[in-house]
Amino acid sequence: MTQPKRTFKNMNMRSANTPPGPADDRSTPARIRDAALVTFAEAGFRAATVRAIAERAGVSPALVIHHYGSKERLREACDAFVTGFVRERKVEAMKAGPGLDPLALLRDEDDRLPLLAYLARALQDGSAAVAALVDEMVADAEAVLAAGVESGMVRPLDHPRGVAAVLTLWSLGALVLHEHVRRVLGTDLTGPMSNVTLSAGYMVPAMEILTHGLIAPGMYERLAAVSGQPGGVDEAEAPTSASAPTKEGS
Repeated sequence: MTQPKRTFKNMNMRSANTPPGPADDRSTPARIRDAALVTFAEAGFRAATVRAIAERAGVSPALVIHHYGSKERLREACDAFVTGFVRERKVEAMKAGPGLDPLALLRDEDDRLPLLAYLARALQDGSAAVAALVDEMVADAEAVLAAGVESGMVRPLDHPRGVAAVLTLWSLGALVLHEHVRRVLGTDLTGPMSNVTLSAGYMVPAMEILTHGLIAPGMYERLAAVSGQPGGVDEAEAPTSASAPTKEGS
């Protein structure tokens, strides 16, 4: 069943690194930043206005400019918060063991701060901080794959960095298209990890592709040989399959 589109209306959001306390004990800059993060996630950077951010934060537009100087500087603060949050959570994630979902670190069990929805917008709008984060995600995925090969859970790879990059970019691409993922597959990729894990619409086909593969036997070697990449074999030596018959069997 397709899930309704979520909006983020909680005006009493607490920063992810703020300990429990009164109803809203954040500083004014933190309250403005959180309001901007929600507004950017909903409307996009270009459409969001300082006035809308100020209203959501319960302050004046002048106070927003006083603390951040401009909408661009405020957006940079949001980028820094999201990327910093991911880096801090890496330590916690390592204790639970490696995983191939590069977005799991942002899948909190609530939506006080729509970090994934914000990241989806930032990936579309372009950001130096987010680009650096993507590079880190690729490196992390490569390390996870290497650990998987060592443990026997992942087969040896001819192009480990390329595979890590493709898996990461596929995941991030699906996040950018999260509204269509929700519409077509009934899975909200910006929601809690438990929702994604339990969603057969997305996880079952994803695991089928990752576990069983997609292309018929022998096709990888043929494609690799044509492209000149290591791991390919000569056409005469390439394994044959039902989908790629030899001349004698055609």
